[in-house]
Amino acid sequence: MSAVDGVSRSDQRRALGLSTVAFTVCFAVWTIFAIIGVEIKSELGLSETQFGILVATPVLTGSLTRLMLGIWTEQYGGRLVFPLQMLLAAAATFLLTSATTYPLFLLAALGVGLAGGSFAVGVTYVSHWYPPEKQGTALGIFGAGNVGAAVTKFGAPFVMVAFGWQAVANVWAFALAAIAVIFFVFSKHDPVFEARRRSGAKATTVAAQLAPLKNLQVWRFSLYYFFVFGAFVALALWLPHYLVDVYGVDIRTAGMAAAAFSLSASLFRAYGGHLSDRFGARSVMYWTFGFALFLLFMLSYPPTSYTIHAKGGDIVFSTAMSFGAFVLMIFCLGFFMSLGKAAVYKHIPVYYPDNVGSVGGLVGMIGGLGGFVLPIVFGTLLDLTGVYTTCFAFLFLLVLVALTWMHLSIRQMERRNRASDDTLPELPEFEGMTPKTSAATLTEWNPEDKTFWEQTGRKVAKRNLWISIPALLLAFSVWMVWSVVVARLPAIGFNFTDAQLFWLAALPGLSGATLRIFYSFMVPIFGGRLWTTLSTASLLLPAMGIGYAVQNPETPYLIFLVLALLCGLGGGNFASSMANISFFFPKAEKGNALAMNAGLGNLGVSVMQFLVPVVITMGVFGALGGEPQALSDGGRLWLQNAGFVWVPFIIAATIAAYFGMNDIASAKASFADQAVIFSRFHNWIMCILYTGTFGSFIGYSAGFPLLMKTQFPEVNALSYAFLGPLVGALSRAGTGWISDRFGGGRVTFWTFVGMFVAVVGVLQFLPHGGEGGNFWAFFACFMALFFLTGVGNASTFQMIPAIMREEVPRLMPELDAGALQKQTDRESAAIIAFTSAIAAYGAFFIPKSYGTAISMTGGPDMALWGFGIFYVICAVLTFFYYTRRNAPVPC
Repeated sequence: MSAVDGVSRSDQRRALGLSTVAFTVCFAVWTIFAIIGVEIKSELGLSETQFGILVATPVLTGSLTRLMLGIWTEQYGGRLVFPLQMLLAAAATFLLTSATTYPLFLLAALGVGLAGGSFAVGVTYVSHWYPPEKQGTALGIFGAGNVGAAVTKFGAPFVMVAFGWQAVANVWAFALAAIAVIFFVFSKHDPVFEARRRSGAKATTVAAQLAPLKNLQVWRFSLYYFFVFGAFVALALWLPHYLVDVYGVDIRTAGMAAAAFSLSASLFRAYGGHLSDRFGARSVMYWTFGFALFLLFMLSYPPTSYTIHAKGGDIVFSTAMSFGAFVLMIFCLGFFMSLGKAAVYKHIPVYYPDNVGSVGGLVGMIGGLGGFVLPIVFGTLLDLTGVYTTCFAFLFLLVLVALTWMHLSIRQMERRNRASDDTLPELPEFEGMTPKTSAATLTEWNPEDKTFWEQTGRKVAKRNLWISIPALLLAFSVWMVWSVVVARLPAIGFNFTDAQLFWLAALPGLSGATLRIFYSFMVPIFGGRLWTTLSTASLLLPAMGIGYAVQNPETPYLIFLVLALLCGLGGGNFASSMANISFFFPKAEKGNALAMNAGLGNLGVSVMQFLVPVVITMGVFGALGGEPQALSDGGRLWLQNAGFVWVPFIIAATIAAYFGMNDIASAKASFADQAVIFSRFHNWIMCILYTGTFGSFIGYSAGFPLLMKTQFPEVNALSYAFLGPLVGALSRAGTGWISDRFGGGRVTFWTFVGMFVAVVGVLQFLPHGGEGGNFWAFFACFMALFFLTGVGNASTFQMIPAIMREEVPRLMPELDAGALQKQTDRESAAIIAFTSAIAAYGAFFIPKSYGTAISMTGGPDMALWGFGIFYVICAVLTFFYYTRRNAPVPC
């Protein structure tokens, strides 16, 4: 039963205020062992596992009682159940001081745990005072009573140091008893209970309230809460001990640091309820799990020392998270956990309005059991491995499982709800959970309808395009950052060979191209908005990693190899970005839109090659950015800025993508739906052609600075390197209209002819044997190459939709007009993304070919001749299949 009408706002505020204060005090008592347990552990000489059991025992009682307390609240009312539960917990807390042995402490802890059951009582009581559209905010405010853990962390250490742990127990017990009396005196029966009492109706039976627990959905919600709440309780109990042992701080400092986590994981719960009401609980859960994965990954990496047995002696390299960084990370983790806690309980009154007590009690019980099980797991893992960060590694795996289950379940239910089979059961999951997020998903999208396009479509498509472009620009910047950084590593003390440097320049291309294969299919599976958000946020890993690694000349080469591979995350983004934008525009404007997205996105290479040489010469971030590196000529360099400079922009682009972009419902498809492109012959032909255009652009961009440096050492290569990618990116963005007007096949053919001529020109002006050569003529020919790659990039992508408009009707004649358009758009997007994945290997093979040719022959000539021959092959394929008279698919 939902909250009844006619309830005054003052009564709502009274109920919410009293419940929140009561829950805060209950939570403070429930987590009391997090502080006094440290002293008890020392007095009794407990092992890590015994300590884990002690601090977790109250959580066990508080969890197991939640189910029945929720049911009893439905039957007898929160005004009666809440005070009785608090008085029993207060008595147990007071008697705690009488315990002298470990078994007695465990027994007393069971009674103290009754305080944790208050959550189920409060959720049921508060939800009955508010209508469904306000319950997320109300329950979020109530749930902010989790801040009681911070009250204990902050205040208990000072009381314990001054008067002993027994004083903490006595003071906390008195406070709980006092609030129980105050609650009973000033609270009122909730409107649902009053309505039932006036009507003489009987309360719902226990069996009826337990019936929804057969639904697997309830248990999935319970898993979410097992992390967002259970892990919160576990970490609230575990962190003081962790901080004392790992960082050697005293109990007061550890308590205050742990309080930072408890505060963020509690106070923002009210904000999480507001966000759930506004954007939908499901969206908030995605935020929670996504950011938690990133933060737990960082926290799970243990302090490590590497010893590399090098030719000149051992190289020792250490990594460790500082105390300040750790506190900041757990504060951020707590913030997203608090949002998740509110989002989980937004689900329950919406789906189970008549069973809030039982369902909320079960979810709370499972979540509370997380607070019991996880400290034991933490202690056991620590005893078995001796590695403190295993607790975060375990939570990382837990979140990964929860996120995967949630996403797969949602996608499965969406597909079933869209099915026309009336025999499928109705799924409440999608009846009222995300009405606030519908604006982000375009359920009707038909850009080929001129009226729709002019009135609605163009504005929405352009907004998505102009958010996609800077996100893609940043992706290219991070992907190609090694092309500048690698050239400066020797100057700051990194003794890498030319072959090693070329490998570093080439590996982002290898990983980026490989990731593109997977990214090609992600937009129809996850949705363009979510995938753009996640893929943009992932750029923080290499950007921050580079910033730290380059500050120490003893950083092993292996670390740089890993970071080079992580830069490939930026390369993968191109495939998903282009696939996403292709869905938004009609065929008449698709070529130009893709050219704008790709061309201005490609501009990131040039922006990076221009900006990084500037920012590495100054202390942009002050003390936060680290100390500069000394150069052999006495100068200074802040090479870490090559990574750090992108961090604020990546964060801004991630936020813009989530709040400003859209998903297209009709664009959703499984991998199996998209895999049909592997049987399309012209998919593979276009992979070859796009490798000739984009593969050349990205490969030349990656290898151009180092090639200039090795062939013309007297020239300051970094002063000119950005011009090549700039020309290529602008020509792509500015020449898409040419293909729309004259045909992509014709433009592509003449592009390859021109590229062959330009390569021959480059070969004529290279030095040979260290003599001869003309830098400016060499540079001009390369500018022509870059310009032509941009033209070809635009023309090849214009060809793909044109080819599929011819091929799909021929291959699938049974489809009607609507299905035909949808299939054509889906295959075109998938082929655009997949060809970009294959072509991206050019970022690996071109720099590596330079390095191999120089190692074998002393110059890059052999590699360049190979490129020229490849362009001839591409021109022949274009002519035979697309531009000759009677071509199989003229375009």
